[in-house]
Amino acid sequence: MSTAVEQAKQVRRALLSVTDKTGLVAFAQALASFGVELVSTGGTAKALRDAGLQVKDISELTGFPEMLDGRVKTLHPKVHGGILYIRGNAEHVKAVQQHQIEPIDMVVVNLYAFEKTAQKPGAHFADMIENIDIGGPSMVRSAAKNFEDVAIVTNVADYTTLAEELQSTGGKLGRATRWKLAKQAFATTAAYDTAIANTLEKIAEPAAEGEPAKFTAGAEADFPAALRINYPLANTLRYGENPHQHAALYTDGTGTGIAGARQLQGKELSFNNLVDLDACWELAQEFDETAVAIIKHTNPCGAANGATVLEAYTKALAADPVSAFGGVIGINREVDGAAAEEIARLFVEAIVAPSFTAEAKARFAAKKNLRLVEITPARMERVLKQVSGGALLQDADRGHVSAAELKVVTRRRPTPEELASLLFAWRVCKHVKSNAIVYARDGQTVGIGAGQMSRVDAARFGAMKAVLPLEGCVAASDAFFPFPDGLEVVAKAGATAVIQPGGSVRDDEVITAADALGVAMVFTGMRHFRHG
Repeated sequence: MSTAVEQAKQVRRALLSVTDKTGLVAFAQALASFGVELVSTGGTAKALRDAGLQVKDISELTGFPEMLDGRVKTLHPKVHGGILYIRGNAEHVKAVQQHQIEPIDMVVVNLYAFEKTAQKPGAHFADMIENIDIGGPSMVRSAAKNFEDVAIVTNVADYTTLAEELQSTGGKLGRATRWKLAKQAFATTAAYDTAIANTLEKIAEPAAEGEPAKFTAGAEADFPAALRINYPLANTLRYGENPHQHAALYTDGTGTGIAGARQLQGKELSFNNLVDLDACWELAQEFDETAVAIIKHTNPCGAANGATVLEAYTKALAADPVSAFGGVIGINREVDGAAAEEIARLFVEAIVAPSFTAEAKARFAAKKNLRLVEITPARMERVLKQVSGGALLQDADRGHVSAAELKVVTRRRPTPEELASLLFAWRVCKHVKSNAIVYARDGQTVGIGAGQMSRVDAARFGAMKAVLPLEGCVAASDAFFPFPDGLEVVAKAGATAVIQPGGSVRDDEVITAADALGVAMVFTGMRHFRHG
C-alpha cells in the first residue's frame, strides 16, 4: 500500500500565468528556493524578473511567440503535453520524448477578470469579450485532470500553505494536496464559465465597437435556458431552522445584502437570524421615509415611519411590544445614539441598518450577545425557491402603486390622511404572509393578521392582535375579498378605509357592502401574495 511520502511528487518545473499578482513573487521565490524552474508569460514573467528571479518565457518552451494580441500563447502541445502526459504510462513517456516535450509539474493560474470588467458601469462589449480567458481555463482543466502528476494552483490564498508543504517535504506535494487543488480548480472554471454565460445571456445583441454593452433586466429579460448558480461558501452555520438540521450560508460575492453584511458584534448569526434579517431589511427598504420594521418569524409585528429613527422605532414597537421581544429589527437609516439608547431597553436578537454612529455602537456594546449587522443595500431582481425535483424562479415583487394609480370604487373617497395611511399599509402588507390583513394609521401598523387560511380569520386575528386603538384606522388586504364578510370584519374593528387589489367575481357585492358601511375603498389592480 502506498504511503503519503511515496505518493508525493517532486515539483521541478512550474508554469506561472496570473492576472492577480497578489503574493506571486513570494510564492515564486519559495519555488525557486527548491530548484523549481519557472516558466511564465507576459506580465507575469516581467513581475518575476523585476523581483530578480530567473524565468523562461513560454515562447522558449513552445518555439512560438505570443501572438494575436496575446490570445495565443499557451495553447500549444508543448504546454498541454507537458501538463497532461501520465508519467507512469510508457506510451505517453515515449510520445513526449519523441516530440521533445518537457514535463510541467505545477501550473499557477488565475483567470482574466471577466466579472470585474463586466460589472464596471458602462462596460464595453468588446472589453468583456477580450476578458474571456481561453488559455488559462485550458491549462487549469488540463492540470486538474492530471492531478496524479501535476499540481494546479488557482487560489492565491493557497500559496503560503503550499510553500510550507514544499519546505517540509523537500519540494514535493502530496496526493491529497493535489486532489484538493484539482477540485478547487474545476470549481474555479465552473464559476468562471457560469459568470460568462449568465452575463452574456443578458445581452440581447452585441454592441458596436467602442459602445457599452446593453443589458436587459427584470421583466424585460428572458428566463435563462438553464439555471446556473455559483455562490461560494461564506461559512457554515451552527444549525438550520432546527438544531438537527445542518446549514450553511453562500454568497454571490458582491458583499451586498444580508449575505454580504458585516457583523459588528454579537453571537454568530443563525439560519433563522439571517432569514428574519432579510425579511425586515426588505420591508424597511420599501420606504423612502425613515422606517423601522420589527420582525418575528419572518412576519412584521410592527412597522412605522417617523421623522427620526427614534420616532419610527417607538411607533413600531408600540404596535405589538409583546411580539417584538426576541425579534429582529430592520432600519433604513443610520442608527444614532438616541435611537440606540431606546432600542437597547428591549431584548432583540439582531439589528440591521446601513450604519451605526459611534454613540450607537458604544451603547449596543454593553449588550454582548446582540448581533449588530451593517449592510450595503442590494435589491434582488429574481427570487429562487426550491421544490422537490426542481426549482421555481420569478421576478422579485417590486410592484408599487401611487395614489394616482388607485381606483376609488366606493361613493365616499378616502381623505388625504386615509390615503396616506392606505399606501403605508399596502407597502407593509406586501411583506406579510398570506392571507394577510394589515391595520394601520398615520405611518404606523396597528394590527397585523398574518398567514391565515381564511381572509376573514386574518381580519379577525389582526384586530385581536391590536394593542393600539383601531378606531379610525385603515386596512390593507394582500388579495381581494371573495365575499363581503372580510370587509365587514375590518369595518366593525374600526377601519374607515380599505385598500385591496379587486378582481373578485363578487367585487360588486363587496363594494355595495362598503357603501352601506360608509367605508372608502380603493382598488390597486395588483396582488401581493406572499406564500413564503
